[in-house]
Amino acid sequence: MPEHYYRDDTVTLYHGDAREILPALGLTADLLIVDPPYAETSLEWDVWPTGWPQLASEVSRSMWCFGSLRMFFDRGPEFTDAGWKMSHNVVWEKANGSGFTTDRFRGVHEHVVHWYQGPWADIHHDVPKTSYSGPNKSARGKLSQTTHTGAIGAHTYTDDGTRLMRSVLYAAAPRKGGHPTEKPVNGLLDPLIRYGCPVGGMVVDPFAGSGAALDAARLAGRRAIGIEGREDYCDSIAQRLSCLTFDFGGAA
Repeated sequence: MPEHYYRDDTVTLYHGDAREILPALGLTADLLIVDPPYAETSLEWDVWPTGWPQLASEVSRSMWCFGSLRMFFDRGPEFTDAGWKMSHNVVWEKANGSGFTTDRFRGVHEHVVHWYQGPWADIHHDVPKTSYSGPNKSARGKLSQTTHTGAIGAHTYTDDGTRLMRSVLYAAAPRKGGHPTEKPVNGLLDPLIRYGCPVGGMVVDPFAGSGAALDAARLAGRRAIGIEGREDYCDSIAQRLSCLTFDFGGAA
């Protein structure tokens, strides 16, 4: 077994190449949260880790993966050849975009694609809900017809004052300066984890970066394992997690 870099009651962090450490752990995760290098710049760290989708398929049957459309178009065969099937995607809208190009719209979003393996009915999926204060939509009907989806049939609907969370999530990108691609816990990572992993389940992040997904997982009452290739980031993650107070038994 690889030696852990950090460990507490709910999170374990390893330092090294995920493509070497994941197989050595021999684990099964409820959900993968993956934010790989997109390989779209000339930056030293922005290099695609070839082969990781195949290794990921041996660890879990459910995965959220961050990326751009270009990344998913370019790397699509790596996902499908490994048996991954796309269920849907969420758009993360940031407060400010990045990049210096002036010949296209300013990029203020990223895609988060949900991939799965095997029968959809076997995959944990629990869409978070948000409060709703508009008109009551309770209804009963013998037949409902929607032009683009067909007949629904007889139904009864009781408005409980909530709505399914929408597929465009607005959350300002963290501005702490510790990691160039850090994702926000509240408003983004938290609902993704709640959707794909049951309470008490296991989340694995093979490119842990800032440790935000590990932070979000345990705050949501899930266990987490992270892998990070850079030791300075591992040190930052360990400090981040050590500073948090957490009551695992009371989380939901």
